[in-house]
Amino acid sequence: MRTVATALAFSDKAAPELAADVVREALARAGGGIARGVLLFLSPDFVHQAHAAVLAASRAARCLQVTGCTAPGVFTEEDWIIDRPAACAMVFCGEAGLAAHADAVLPRLTFAAPHVATADWLAGSARRYGLLSTDSSAHGAGRIWCHGQMAGEGRCEAALAGARAALGTSRGVRALTAPLPVAANGYDVLKTGRQPALNALLRELPLELRELEKLPFHQLAAGIVAGDPGRAVEEGRYTLVPVIAANHEERTLTLATPVGDGALLFWALRQGLAAENEMRRLADTLTGELGGEPDFGLLFSCLGRGPWFFGGEDRDLAAVKERLPGMPLIGAYGGGQVAPLHDGNRLVHNSAVLALFKSSSDVQP
Repeated sequence: MRTVATALAFSDKAAPELAADVVREALARAGGGIARGVLLFLSPDFVHQAHAAVLAASRAARCLQVTGCTAPGVFTEEDWIIDRPAACAMVFCGEAGLAAHADAVLPRLTFAAPHVATADWLAGSARRYGLLSTDSSAHGAGRIWCHGQMAGEGRCEAALAGARAALGTSRGVRALTAPLPVAANGYDVLKTGRQPALNALLRELPLELRELEKLPFHQLAAGIVAGDPGRAVEEGRYTLVPVIAANHEERTLTLATPVGDGALLFWALRQGLAAENEMRRLADTLTGELGGEPDFGLLFSCLGRGPWFFGGEDRDLAAVKERLPGMPLIGAYGGGQVAPLHDGNRLVHNSAVLALFKSSSDVQP
């Protein structure tokens, strides 16, 4: 019998009862009873009623372990909702559930407002995954709650106990070039390999982008490789840095952060098809790590990676549903994601962080 279930709903106005409604519906789908924990995500319309909504959800679940945040968009395996008052919940009624205290070994489910998501706090010893809680502009702070209480510091961490986790991140880019050593001066990349940096990028861009009057900088990035470049892209051993300017006279490119002279770098393009294919591979990989089909999942995506990126359809969500049909899934869109990468926990953008779980009772010894 299913012991984890979700529900999603929207309304014309933000009312605490909507949070209670989705909890009651999720409980009914999980067979009723008392929840061991609840993940609750609300649209930014609830920012002034967040406390009342969390109390309503807690009463409906008969459980104090309610954790989550407000976010510009919310979704479950049923659908996604952006730009209207909405709520979604995942309830845990079996062995798996939200732990009252985060075990040092368990990955940390993490929510934070932009101004308190500091590198020192994110680093820690435990692997972290989660979301920046923001308003609809993706810049202002949202509201966060943990264990049924509002998070006064604007950040919280929790853990899912009774289940084994597999975590991964899709960066959603297509590598245009192989990693090559660069000649650089601070923020400016002068050459990649033996070619002027701008020439190397233009040579690999699709023709329709190459002929634009202005380069599509919102789609372009440099991937700075760590370690052996051989399989760095496939293994995710790179840091993405936005390209912010081009000097056509000097044939150089300017990055958002400095790059060391001699660093290994490849040019990358944010592309819907590449993102969708990467999400399919990630769902396969994580399912393999668990040794079988997961029981439930969490997905945290960026406003710049969701339906607006895919032309009105969330193809990341569709890819996970296609690979894992019927699996309870909950998530939200925010202004950034907390991701466990090759070099530790990092704040990333335009990415999707997927966490799949298999209940401990289902894991073979």
